[in-house]
Amino acid sequence: MEENIGPPGVLSVTQLLRSVRDVLERRFPLAWVGGELSNVSRAASGHLYFTLKDANAQVDCVMFRSRAAALDWELREGAKVEARALVTLYEPRGRFQLMVEQMRLAGMGELYERFLRLKEKLGREGLFDAAAKRPLPGFPRAIGVVTSLQAAALRDVLTTIMRRNPAIPVVVYPAPVQGEGAGERIAAMLARANARAECDVLLLVRGGGSIEDLWPFNEEPLARAIRASRIPVVTGVGHETDITIADFAADRRAPTPTAAAELATPSRAELAARVAECARGLSRDARRRLQYGMQALDALARRLVHPAARLRGHRQEVSYLSHRLVLALARSVELFRSRAEKLQVALAGLNPEGVLARGYSITLDAGGKVLTDAARVREGDRITTRLSRGALESEVKRKPR
Repeated sequence: MEENIGPPGVLSVTQLLRSVRDVLERRFPLAWVGGELSNVSRAASGHLYFTLKDANAQVDCVMFRSRAAALDWELREGAKVEARALVTLYEPRGRFQLMVEQMRLAGMGELYERFLRLKEKLGREGLFDAAAKRPLPGFPRAIGVVTSLQAAALRDVLTTIMRRNPAIPVVVYPAPVQGEGAGERIAAMLARANARAECDVLLLVRGGGSIEDLWPFNEEPLARAIRASRIPVVTGVGHETDITIADFAADRRAPTPTAAAELATPSRAELAARVAECARGLSRDARRRLQYGMQALDALARRLVHPAARLRGHRQEVSYLSHRLVLALARSVELFRSRAEKLQVALAGLNPEGVLARGYSITLDAGGKVLTDAARVREGDRITTRLSRGALESEVKRKPR
């Protein structure tokens, strides 16, 4: 709806506030403003509302959801921050406010930019590639700790290792973890630990602190020393929200020194439980194998026969086979006898002598050939007649017509 227009020369509230807003936004397009956070709240919409203040003044701020989603840290009451914001005016309430585009923890400006540049450079080189990460040993013979002898983190690590597995020896490689040159000295100590080869895993730890305190762990020589290490490296630097270049280079990153010690140290109680479970498994397997062996032995025993019994069995089998052979021979002889008799009868029926015995005779010509046709002889030819007993010789006197 268009705002009401008053008499000439009189501005409406909307016109006034809009003019002020335009002046502010032209005069301060974007600016970095530092202060302390208070009255932090997140709306259901995801927008962030908070107050930025110093010792003498304060200003309301809003950070819309699309910008707030880019934050990788939680806003905390009292935190010192630097906000890149647009100076503007919220017309519906006539309230001066900052529209925040970007925000970082105070003091992180230049250092944070250096951190990002180094992270990008080493990332392009493949220094942080997951494929290059080494696995941690499941049962380290010794654990090395690289930190300051005065660091509270050292006590936390030693206490944790003692609690989880006091049988594992610990070798401490002292190095300053703060101040000028600390990064290079830590890198040198990592190289020494590798040269001595006393440990199977190295813990690089220190307690929390400001970004300046933790800066040695953001230096390039240390990152390269971590990747050059032949021994796996676990970092536990600062608190959970503290991320350093060393964390990206390490084989494993733990949120705290205590957590780093827990990662590297197998629990004696857990190992004992695993050993007990393995023993139970071996016992079950041995018992099962024994049972299977006993069953196999029983099966073989059932198949095993005493030689005398086996011999008796063979004798019985030979006797049985002999009896069957005799019976088979007898049947064969009887069968052959029957067949012979049948053949004899058939042969007898074909034997000419048998025919003669029944009163028949055989007539032969002078050449001894059987006569079957009277036309083959002439009157006066001599012929022979064979009888069952003897033979008769005669002369053909006449052939009937």
